[in-house]
Amino acid sequence: MKETLKIGVIGLGGRGYSLMTTVMLPRPEIQVLAVCDLYEDRRQKAADKVKEERGVEPLCTADYREVLAMPELDAVIVSTSWADHVHIAIAAMKAGKYVATEVGGAYSLDECWELVRTHEETGVPCMMLENCCYGRDELMVLNMVKKGLFGEVVHCQGGYRHDLRDEVSFGRENRHYRLVNYQNRNCENYPTHELGPIAKVLNINRGNRMLTLNSVASKAAGLHDYLMREKGPDYDLSSCNFAQGDVITTIIKCAHGETITLTLDTTLPRPYSRAFHVQGTRGMYMEDNQSIFLDGVNNEYHFKWKEQWGNAEQFREQYEHPIWKQYLKEGVVGGHDGIDWLVFGAFFDAVKRGVQTPIDVYDMAAWMSITPLSEASIAMGGAPVAIPDFTNGRWINREPAPEGHYRLDAVCE
Repeated sequence: MKETLKIGVIGLGGRGYSLMTTVMLPRPEIQVLAVCDLYEDRRQKAADKVKEERGVEPLCTADYREVLAMPELDAVIVSTSWADHVHIAIAAMKAGKYVATEVGGAYSLDECWELVRTHEETGVPCMMLENCCYGRDELMVLNMVKKGLFGEVVHCQGGYRHDLRDEVSFGRENRHYRLVNYQNRNCENYPTHELGPIAKVLNINRGNRMLTLNSVASKAAGLHDYLMREKGPDYDLSSCNFAQGDVITTIIKCAHGETITLTLDTTLPRPYSRAFHVQGTRGMYMEDNQSIFLDGVNNEYHFKWKEQWGNAEQFREQYEHPIWKQYLKEGVVGGHDGIDWLVFGAFFDAVKRGVQTPIDVYDMAAWMSITPLSEASIAMGGAPVAIPDFTNGRWINREPAPEGHYRLDAVCE
């Protein structure tokens, strides 16, 4: 088992720089030997930070291939724009480097298949950094599902419900890639925050799989209204006909009959929510009011459920996931309520031990494929579209994930 890891960071915008400073450099066993970004100011800022924190000047380059050519690197982190995640991850696997990439949807099914085939040809693990799989609530619910508290799971819901009007509208000023996507594409462009935890609840790719989806899009009115108020009619984007609908609804059918509803809602005023919802034959969990309903326990509140809003806290002591039990004792650190620290801990643990990652390339391909599939379904008026089986039938009896603290297909006490 490796005691230290040598890392390269590719992509140093707001997200990449934040991750480097909050979940990589604070770990003494992580050595950042290379930083890479197309923008000189971003990569130089990162290089200066590494030198300030560690006293070592990393390779500072605009060419990710120079990073992948470094023989001493154990792994690379890819936190670039959506359009660059997959081809850099593929190149990293071919270079023999463990690779972890930030989240986002794919642009085509072909790139999802290429991810899988490259992994199968090289044997090099590739992990999506889907931090929401390690959310405290998501893991407690996963623990309860594994213990049978909800019975047989029938339906799940989730969403990326996040007001991004400012970020999208001023993408040129902020050098952010979302703007061009919203101008040109109409799809479920960010499915993995909600789908990742649901996929682990439903054993997707390990005993179950997603079969088909239908997606529909509302009109696109939110960004136009926002820009007219914020910038006025003389601002060129105020009259832009954005392609991306304000609300995208996707329904997925699974091999064992379960259904999943995903909602993308990022260009209208609203509070943040991932709307995590798990419903089974004996109970359910609802994120938006932080409540758990169990058959035979809460039935008397059937018509007065507001009195039970927030009751999920009552289940913490008994059903807190072991990952969070230990984490709370050690002290929660890092961004996004601490889940960034956990997902990077999971990746680094796999690299140190030389084992498969708990979120693997088959997960990554399946979750990312929802984006181009939804785009096709929306273009055809909500027609059903088949979801590929990226495991080529192995989902039926795939071997369990490696044992370990961060495992997601089973609860390791």
